[in-house]
Amino acid sequence: MQIDKLRGKELDDLFEGILKLETVEECHHFFDDLCTTNELVSLKQRFQVAKMIKEGHTYSRVQNETGASSATVSRVKRCLDYGSEGYHTIIDRLD
Repeated sequence: MQIDKLRGKELDDLFEGILKLETVEECHHFFDDLCTTNELVSLKQRFQVAKMIKEGHTYSRVQNETGASSATVSRVKRCLDYGSEGYHTIIDRLD
């Protein structure tokens, strides 16, 4: 797992803080303070790519609808296939 290199109290504090958020509006406020606009766009885009791939859409449709590069689509697909199941966990819970 990529994140193993970053594990520690500081990362745990961040994730525990995120788990304390109770509403979408609280998430908007927190992530607005935490991330730049470009970081949020990237996070949002990758999540949309993951959802579309999981729904069975073609790479070209995913790229056209999300504006993601082929490299981003491939990376997200690799995470869906061989990653830590993070995308699957959240997408499945949203369904």
